[in-house]
Amino acid sequence: MEQITLSFPATRTLNGKALAGVVGSGDLEALFVANTDSTLHVAITTSVDNSEARWRALFDRLATLGSLPGGNLTIHDFGATPGVARIRIEQVFEEASDA
Repeated sequence: MEQITLSFPATRTLNGKALAGVVGSGDLEALFVANTDSTLHVAITTSVDNSEARWRALFDRLATLGSLPGGNLTIHDFGATPGVARIRIEQVFEEASDA
């Protein structure tokens, strides 16, 4: 298991918290708790060793395509593909925006 901690500038504010996905069978769980911080703090626990560059690239792409919210995002990954990871992250942000 690898522990990865990343931080990215936040350009929007959300007010809620949300959970998306389930760990197991090649999926991941994402838990987001919004705050007024101007940074998105990401803590990832993954079963895929040496994957920090992949995660950093995913969040760089998300930041380029839209805006990242301020808060704490905890991810428990069990080998999800980048596409599934992106969907779960976008789902948790969307759910928190509706909270």
